[in-house]
Amino acid sequence: MSDIILTGPVLDKARDWINRALVNAGVHTVLLIDHAGNIVVRCGHSRTNFDLTSFAALAAANFGATAQMAQLIGEDDFSLLFHKGKKDSIHFAKVGNDMILISIFGDDVSLGLVRLRVAELTRNMAKLFGLDKINGTY
Repeated sequence: MSDIILTGPVLDKARDWINRALVNAGVHTVLLIDHAGNIVVRCGHSRTNFDLTSFAALAAANFGATAQMAQLIGEDDFSLLFHKGKKDSIHFAKVGNDMILISIFGDDVSLGLVRLRVAELTRNMAKLFGLDKINGTY
């Protein structure tokens, strides 16, 4: 993990992009977390009452475990994860190598729409945070 300094204006821009791309499309909760499970940005309005701090820690652990499984089968990593429930689904995507964007949405939102918007959003956010330059993908 690299040292990243996130200023108020950068975080405000990230929140604005998340709200426009995902929350306005019907995604009810979006978290940007680091790999330790710390919440960097929270957007939306959770429809259920649960502990977001615990959720973020578990999500980071889930993503980390899946990365290790990827390596066991010869993959460098998996760039996204998806869990489908009866009412809600969770989509995880890497932002650079240092952050994870988590989108929680109901069955009224298309997975295809979420994947399309998250793909563009994560590329833009990696550039915004300078993660693309750190990881050599700029």
